[in-house]
Amino acid sequence: MSSPKHIIVTGGAGFIGAHLVERLLHDGKKVIVIDDLSTGSPDNLAEAKIHARFRLIHSKISSVAELPQLVAEAEFIFHLAATVGVELVVKSALHVLEASFHETQVLLRAAAQATTPILLTSSSEVYGKSAKPEFGEEDDLLIGPPGQARWSYACSKLTDEFLALAYAREKGLPVTIVRLFNTVGPRQTGRYGMVLPRFIAAAKTGEPLKVFGDGTQSRCFCLVHDVVEALVRLQQCAAARGEIFNIGGTEEISIIELAKRVIGTLGSSSKIELVPYAKAYPTSPGETGLSHAAVFEDMRRRKPLVEKLERFVHFKPQTTLGEIIRVTAK
Repeated sequence: MSSPKHIIVTGGAGFIGAHLVERLLHDGKKVIVIDDLSTGSPDNLAEAKIHARFRLIHSKISSVAELPQLVAEAEFIFHLAATVGVELVVKSALHVLEASFHETQVLLRAAAQATTPILLTSSSEVYGKSAKPEFGEEDDLLIGPPGQARWSYACSKLTDEFLALAYAREKGLPVTIVRLFNTVGPRQTGRYGMVLPRFIAAAKTGEPLKVFGDGTQSRCFCLVHDVVEALVRLQQCAAARGEIFNIGGTEEISIIELAKRVIGTLGSSSKIELVPYAKAYPTSPGETGLSHAAVFEDMRRRKPLVEKLERFVHFKPQTTLGEIIRVTAK
């Protein structure tokens, strides 16, 4: 009797990936994680390591010699491997562009050869500079000019989307694309500029909560457990193949109000400090000819429409922001 098929999770040692791995193992699945640990951490997989149905391959996707066989024997692939955080993107645009395209291309080619269903995680960054109050999956995308380093991530994820859909059309690859909005929760690090864990860490120690810009830019936050639930449901939804879905919370809040909520929730004595973008994201040596404004430009709003997700899988994230802050702060 053949052994049960496994699920591959690239980037499974990352924040979202590790929570997804735990859920899959809890559901009785056999899971293989491929992660080069450049931004992920083995500590995130502490619970997963105790399972006989778990395997970690410490490697880039393109360096896994047995990749074609692993993909051919998989029942599904979750492709979460990616650079994380705007701060890292701005500082390492070259790495973001090269690594994202190459690794995704290698994985999609292998999946297409075996016709293995794959879910590719994209980002709300692809909506770019659009000023719409809410973003829908069929909206036009407005990306900033190449002189602004932050848009390199949006372009890399958008290229991944085009590539995946081309494989779907021309090679018959069963692919689902999700655009993740701000996802937060337990074990998330503020190391790469993630705003909520950064605020929580500062509030716990009484340090100032540093708000970039004027703080009026707004975001919606989604608990990682809600994101994982949506991912698993999309995996099980054959009708979702060939489609793009937003996954995110819809409770909008300005960043300065978020800082106040964190301070209030944690009963902290911390103050709020406004930090100009030019100081938060200083120019690198290769950008000396550009103004600070040309190096970084923020999105003013980022609220998803999630009706399509609910229509296909009968689920949408609904955890309140207050509960999200409390859970993330534990």
